[in-house]
Amino acid sequence: MTITAVSPRDTRRRVVVVQPYVPGYRTSFFNHLQERLDSEGVALEVLYGLVPPQQAARRDAAPCACAVQVPSRRLPAPGGRSLLWRQVTDRAASADVVVLEQALRNLEAYPLLLRHMVRRAGGHPPRIAFWGHGRTYTKKTSRLQEVAKGALTRQAAWFFAYTEGGASYVSSRGFPRERITVLRNSVDTTELTVTRDRADIQGTPEHAAVAALRERHRLEPGRTALYVGGLDAPKRIPFLLQAARRVAAGLPGFKLLVAGDGVDRPLVEAVACAPDSPVVALGHRAGQDVALLGAVSDVMLMPGRVGLCAVDSFALRTPIVTTDWPWHAPEFEYLEHGRNAVVSRDDPQAYAVAVQRVLNDRSHLESLREACRKDAADYTADGMAERFCDGLLHILGRSV
Repeated sequence: MTITAVSPRDTRRRVVVVQPYVPGYRTSFFNHLQERLDSEGVALEVLYGLVPPQQAARRDAAPCACAVQVPSRRLPAPGGRSLLWRQVTDRAASADVVVLEQALRNLEAYPLLLRHMVRRAGGHPPRIAFWGHGRTYTKKTSRLQEVAKGALTRQAAWFFAYTEGGASYVSSRGFPRERITVLRNSVDTTELTVTRDRADIQGTPEHAAVAALRERHRLEPGRTALYVGGLDAPKRIPFLLQAARRVAAGLPGFKLLVAGDGVDRPLVEAVACAPDSPVVALGHRAGQDVALLGAVSDVMLMPGRVGLCAVDSFALRTPIVTTDWPWHAPEFEYLEHGRNAVVSRDDPQAYAVAVQRVLNDRSHLESLREACRKDAADYTADGMAERFCDGLLHILGRSV
């Protein structure tokens, strides 16, 4: 199906989703969502602003056919914070439903909510929904901030929670449970899964590519770990590199493949260049390249923030080894220690020991990998789009 932006002459009911920006991992979801809504006679438009500075170094912004960039501005706020304003009111005001990010800093939310509460005579303001974590997972917040966020959220007609934990939190703060959709936040892992499966079949190009990777980087089966993602503060790259050295000291032949980009990339490359370093710096990788890296790796090391990498680990059958650090993203809920992942104490030495143990226990490792394979089917971009579409149709007063 060819997907196009909404025409000004389009008379269908309209849903507008406002995003900070469109990262590459969201494009498939929005395409799936647009196809589903289009089949129900509903138009979708995604409005987004400039890439936030902290994400720009990751180079993960991507085009999306249903998305339109709008003027935006970043305003300084007390405490080193910033407020965001995106010029969406004119396009959003004529929509039937507007879905906003659940965040106090997004200034466009307030006039839209006010418009709906006032219900101007003769007007038909859009119904407002929020989507997001539900509670603040990844940083400390004050009680006042949480109270304000809860009050803002309760003004919405619907809430789309990334995970069950977020839904439970919002419900416990007074939002009606029957107006919450649990999305099971995910990414499109189709390419990862197909490529990873083909890598196990002799005679395929993928199988040959895996053999070449092993030879090029002198990788030993049972001694290879993978990190894939942004190279920045939330991922705790210094911790990762320190732990890699500790693992290598106790496990000869161990290698850590680091695929990613970000402000800490020079740190990774400096360690990788040291004599006899166990770290291999690969730079930014995506799609089939990541699948092949997963095929040569036994585990995925993620001592810092676990988010959607949990879904990738399932698709790659490369179980995550992480820590009980308190600032993981909501998708950390997908991990079950000892079944599809390993969660160690938040200490580099304890973490290194946990990595060594799982690599030395082939039976346990195979059990973890099998659980990852089974769980992969529960977290897909298409399934997430289906649940999002169902919630939107409920808001629009349609049966599903």
